[in-house]
Amino acid sequence: MRKSKWLVSPVVLWLSIFLILPMAIVVVISFLQRDEFGNLIYQFTLDNYARFFDSLYMGVYWDTLVLSISTTVLCLLISYPLAYYIANAGATRQKIWLLLITVPFWINFLIRTYAWVLLLRSQGVVNSVLMNIGIIDEPLKMLYTKGAVLLGMVYTFIPFMVLPIYVALEQMDKKLLEAASDLGATRWNAFRLITLPQTKSGIMTGSVLVFVSTAGMYVVTDILGGAKSAMLSNIIQTQFLGARDWPFGSALSVIFAITSLVMIFLFNMALRSRHERAKEGRA
Repeated sequence: MRKSKWLVSPVVLWLSIFLILPMAIVVVISFLQRDEFGNLIYQFTLDNYARFFDSLYMGVYWDTLVLSISTTVLCLLISYPLAYYIANAGATRQKIWLLLITVPFWINFLIRTYAWVLLLRSQGVVNSVLMNIGIIDEPLKMLYTKGAVLLGMVYTFIPFMVLPIYVALEQMDKKLLEAASDLGATRWNAFRLITLPQTKSGIMTGSVLVFVSTAGMYVVTDILGGAKSAMLSNIIQTQFLGARDWPFGSALSVIFAITSLVMIFLFNMALRSRHERAKEGRA
């Protein structure tokens, strides 16, 4: 027992120094005030949280939730069939597909994002091809739109969804599928009652990674969305680096963290209830 405590202690120390302590500092600052020069005034206030309920910030908050959930759902719909195909492919093809999925990580993130600008702008590759083959007469407005931001987010975070689901599919007991087939279950029923529940951990892990990463991403929004598109992370960045309003930025950070925890909890509850219904169906 003592040995296990000693083994865990470095992890606990690391989390305490680099996660719990910084978050506690952010929470404390969120209840403070600032002067006209951005210096902290150590007086308790709830004005920073009350300011969040302004229609401007509530609109940005809602847009952030919609974009994060949409990105997570699209990544899941695209990634699950891909991960399923990879997990059931031969060893050589698995290595090739996994290599192709991880290749984007070898390229700088900003370069990959700016590549979408070259593709989507009015004189970009997509519009040039469509106009040359006669499909459109004038350039389409694709860049600096919500669709461009969503496309950039999905492209960026698909690997974060594919890999956890692939691992879960690789670790599941394939004998259960053989038993289901011997008992006359269709492929759809075998997938719904066996494969899907056993890959719940991969779905949960991938969804958490994509949702939290999307909600905290402001680079894609800045580059592909322009001034017309903003997320809560963009506002937080502006408050800390531009406006020097650390208390309000900290309050937004706390609200963002609480929202992420609530969404993760709700998603986990949804998966758990689906798993319980699947068990009742098998019974």
